[in-house]
Amino acid sequence: MTDLPLSGIRVADFTRVLTGPFATMLLGDLGADVIKIEPPGGDDTRGWGPPFQVGEGGRESSYFLSVNRNKRSVILDLKTGEGLEAARRIVAGSDLLVENFRPGTLERLGLSWDELHVRHPRLIYATITGFGLSGPYRDRAGYDVVAQGMGGMMSYNGDIGGPPLRVGVAVADVFSGALITQAILAALYRREQTGMGTRVDVNLLESVIALGSSQVGRYLATGEVPVPVGNDHRSIVPYGTVRCGDGYVNIAVGNDTLWQRFCGALNLTALGTDPRFVTNEGRVNHRAELDMLMLGALAAFTRQEMMDRLDEAGVPCGPVNDLAEVFADPHVQARGVAVTVPHPTLGETTVTAPPWRFGGEPLPVRRAPPTPGQHTAEVLAALRHTGAADADLKSLDCAQPEPEQPGQGVQGTGRE
Repeated sequence: MTDLPLSGIRVADFTRVLTGPFATMLLGDLGADVIKIEPPGGDDTRGWGPPFQVGEGGRESSYFLSVNRNKRSVILDLKTGEGLEAARRIVAGSDLLVENFRPGTLERLGLSWDELHVRHPRLIYATITGFGLSGPYRDRAGYDVVAQGMGGMMSYNGDIGGPPLRVGVAVADVFSGALITQAILAALYRREQTGMGTRVDVNLLESVIALGSSQVGRYLATGEVPVPVGNDHRSIVPYGTVRCGDGYVNIAVGNDTLWQRFCGALNLTALGTDPRFVTNEGRVNHRAELDMLMLGALAAFTRQEMMDRLDEAGVPCGPVNDLAEVFADPHVQARGVAVTVPHPTLGETTVTAPPWRFGGEPLPVRRAPPTPGQHTAEVLAALRHTGAADADLKSLDCAQPEPEQPGQGVQGTGRE
C-alpha cells in the first residue's frame, strides 16, 4: 500500500519505554515519519532482557523490537546546546510532538507547549503522564503496575478469593498509548478545520479507570465494590473458561437461545430444561450449582470435540491458546499477523504487523525497529541542509535510508 493515511505527517518522538513508543509506532504504521529521539544509551528498553535476539551485527531486546517498528532513531543529548538545538529544529519541521517525560521536564529544556505553540502554531503537542498535568499526584512517576493498582483494576482481577492480580500485559501503558493516538488523530482533523495545533494529554491512572468500563459503571450505579471472579462474567452465565478433557475452551453463552444450543450440542438436555437454569438470571443466581453439574459432563469432551460441536451449533467459543499455538493457527497465518523484515544488525527480525487494513489492504512494515542512532547522521545532515533553525523542514528526507552504524551523531544523556 503506497498511499498511507498519515503520509506527509512528521512526528518528533520524545517518548521511551512502552506507552509513548506504542503510540508513535501506531502513527508510524499509519504512514507518519516518526523520528525517535533517544539519549546516547538509547531507550531504556534496549537493555531490557533477556530475551535478546542475536545476529551477526549484535543483539537487540525483544521488548524494544515489539514497539518500535516504522521509526527512525536519532541520538541527541538534550542537556547540551548542540543536542537541544537539533531537537528544536526537528520539532520545527514536525506536525506532532509526542512525549512522556515527567511533567515539567520539557518545559525546563525550553520545549514547553506554551513556547512552541507561539513559534509553531500548527504543532500538535501530545503528552502522556502517570497522573495528569494537575492534581496532588502530578509529579509522581507513572508505571503500569502502579496505575493498575491505583485505578482499581487489580482489585477485581484474579481468582475468586485470591489476592489482587496485575493483568498479564501492561494494559495501562498500551491502552494509554491507544487513547493518545486517538486524540492525536482527532487533533489532526481539527487542525484541518481551524489551521491551529492543540495540546492533548492522557494519563495512565484515568486510562485504567476508563478501561474498567462495566466494572466501574456497576460501582457508580450501585455502590457495590467488584471483587475477583476469575474468568467468569458477573452478569452472564455460562461465560468464560471451561475445562474439557485435554485443555480449556472459552465460551460465550450470551442469551437464553444460545444456552439451549449449548445444552443441545453437549448432551446437557436436562440442564436446558431445569427451571433454575432456563433464564440467564436464574443461571447467575445458581452459578455454583450449575458449575458443579457441568463439570463432569464437559470433561468427557476433548477440546477439539467441544469446539466442533459448539461451532456447529453456532455457540461462540474458542480455545485457550499459548503463543506457539496462536502463531501456528492457520487463520493467524493467513492474516499475516507476523512479518519478517530486514534488520541492520540481526539480518532479519520478525515483528507483528500493523493491526489495521485500509481498503482491504494490510499496512506495511516499512522500517524494522531501528538500532540506536541509526538515522542520526541522515537526519542531522538534512537539518544542516535546510539552514535556519526555524526553517520548514518538510524537505527532510523521508526515504528508506541505507543502514548506518549505531550511535552516530550527537551524544549525551538527555534523560531526567
